[in-house]
Amino acid sequence: MSVPGSVLAVMAHPDDLELWAGGTLALHARHALVTGAVRAHDSVRDAEAAASAKVLGIGIELHEALDAAVIDGLIRRHRPDILITHPVDDVHPAHRAVAAAVLEGLPEAHIHTGSPRRLYTCDSYNSLTLNGPVNAPVIIDITATFEQKMRALAAHQSQPIEDHFGPMAHNLARLWGARIGTEHAEAFTPLPILGRLPGATHL
Repeated sequence: MSVPGSVLAVMAHPDDLELWAGGTLALHARHALVTGAVRAHDSVRDAEAAASAKVLGIGIELHEALDAAVIDGLIRRHRPDILITHPVDDVHPAHRAVAAAVLEGLPEAHIHTGSPRRLYTCDSYNSLTLNGPVNAPVIIDITATFEQKMRALAAHQSQPIEDHFGPMAHNLARLWGARIGTEHAEAFTPLPILGRLPGATHL
């Protein structure tokens, strides 16, 4: 069996990496280079992002902006096999903006580098988008890294983790896990890259 390839996860907020894809990123980091790129906020949240990334075993980059030019540069520099971002119809406007920037910045970088080979969007708040429930045909068993995901999420002490995001993360992981007969899972939706949607044994 092949091992997972390198991952670049581009998301809006410092805790988005952990909330929507933390277990999967930790799994991939056991075998490949994983980098998270998020918007820089204040010194507290940026420090929490660094601490959380260390728990997951991934690299972290904080950017003042995540526009198409920055996305293009990230892809050309990291040349990831896999890119993960938010749903294009996410309920959060900052998430939608990052997803739109990824779609705008990806084509030229892909033409010149061949990266990424696969593009996925992640889950959203209670698995709901502006167009209805998340349709996620790719579900990853994160039972082995779920506690690691939750420890990483807990590093964001300035955010409402215990009363809000933490319970939601538990509920979503159990929901997706039940769909594949495991304890915990995360869900992803593949998007075509320039009309191509390649098959894969991993994300």
